[in-house]
Amino acid sequence: MTGQPTPRSLIVTFYGAYGRGGAGRPAGPVPIAALIRLLGAVGVDAPSVRSAVSRLKRRGLLVADRTDAGAAGYALSEDARQLLDDGDRRIYGHPATGDGAREAGGGWLLAVFSVPEQERHKRHLLRSRLARLGFGTAAPGVWIAPDHLYDETRHTLARLELSPYVDLFRGAHADFEPTEQAVRRWWDLEQLAKLHRGFLDAQEPVLERWAERTVPAPEDAYRDYVLALDSWRFLPYADPGLPPALLPRDWPGIRAAEVFTSLHDRLYDAGAGYVREALTAMRV
Repeated sequence: MTGQPTPRSLIVTFYGAYGRGGAGRPAGPVPIAALIRLLGAVGVDAPSVRSAVSRLKRRGLLVADRTDAGAAGYALSEDARQLLDDGDRRIYGHPATGDGAREAGGGWLLAVFSVPEQERHKRHLLRSRLARLGFGTAAPGVWIAPDHLYDETRHTLARLELSPYVDLFRGAHADFEPTEQAVRRWWDLEQLAKLHRGFLDAQEPVLERWAERTVPAPEDAYRDYVLALDSWRFLPYADPGLPPALLPRDWPGIRAAEVFTSLHDRLYDAGAGYVREALTAMRV
């Protein structure tokens, strides 16, 4: 993701980080007044929050509800929860980071689709969705990804009612061309590297500033964490987590994942404290 974060994206990021319950975080609806305060901390004004919430509601990601205290608010829909749950492994356990790294022999997932001409609009939807999941293009109508994306791919295609048009296959690459050369045809590694470097340019200075602070200020931690997460969470989808042996030796995705993990470890809990404080102040 490049450029300024959008209000809609920041709201999704907030719910993904702090709006799904646990450890004092809200499991139910978040009052609109609290959303306005919490999004204001990351630079989004009240009219933009209300407009973005309305769009997310129309898309079926947020549902209107009331808190136990009777305040009007918005909660995640079941589809949105599934989407965020699927994303957790991708965002917080990206294969570029040590223990999650995939070995070169981990296998591949192929998606082969055929869409009738009278439903050709679904062809574009399929292509765009597979690309957003991190699939590369092996041949016309044949998309490829590391095998570890199997479960998320099934969930996504089923949720969008696209599964009838797709056949999934799992297997090994057994072509005449070495796999490390083939992946350069399947994915634009130069563009992926550029995205990772953009993240590093923005977030390494943030990490350096926090390395000099012993006690995180909750609002500052919340702001910097939400902005870092909003920038990071798109990268593990553009970059599918290819095995390190198939990537250039200076692959910036490894450092990008390390920087995000360090920011998460330093800032997440303090940010959660700020969210609890904001909700308590509003008696929700």
